[in-house]
Amino acid sequence: MTRDARQLLESATRQLAPDAEANPFVSLVARGAAGGTALAALAQEQHGVIAADRRSFLHLAQRSAADEPDAAAFFAGLAEGEALAGERLETFARACGVDGTRAREHEPLPGCQAYPAYVAWLALNGSPADVILALTANFAAWGGYCATLAGALREHYGFTDEQCAFFDFFAGPAPDLDRQATAAVQQGLDTGDLDERLAHRYGRLLQHCEAMFWATLAGTAQRRLLARGGSG
Repeated sequence: MTRDARQLLESATRQLAPDAEANPFVSLVARGAAGGTALAALAQEQHGVIAADRRSFLHLAQRSAADEPDAAAFFAGLAEGEALAGERLETFARACGVDGTRAREHEPLPGCQAYPAYVAWLALNGSPADVILALTANFAAWGGYCATLAGALREHYGFTDEQCAFFDFFAGPAPDLDRQATAAVQQGLDTGDLDERLAHRYGRLLQHCEAMFWATLAGTAQRRLLARGGSG
């Protein structure tokens, strides 16, 4: 029986989903307990992630262009989305007090930048269909985190809709990307180019890198809170 790409994507998303309550940084923000410095660090680290991921997706689109048009369209759409998200991120960063000078002086945290480094590795080494399956599972978790952050920033920190637009962008549905992902994974199944075992391995590593991103931010925030006597 021919395997169905939609079922495969849904199954991978379920199997690779992290514990929704296990994200220490998102939980900190959701309780209203993260200080302004912690939010600024989130903005600064995301700046590096967005820029690097956009270049990785453009490379994957180029790799896919000749033989996998659905995959190429998916990755091109991701790259365009990163560019749009980057514009919204600047608004969030300014709301956190991150100006040009502060952004330039920021030293990226290795634990936060492991995620885009691994995405870059996938862009060079992974087959497009495998990468799409891994990314789609990861994006589901990321979208949930963004939805929680967007709500908490409004409720506890007084951020406006414009200032939360970066998180709203990723929290919302993306039907075109979903269709492209399904078509690309189906092509990979039909041609034998998709290796489900490898795709799940990539997905697990992506989720570990994602978890490392949030744990690093949470650890930094907690240390700063202790150093400042809990003032944030």
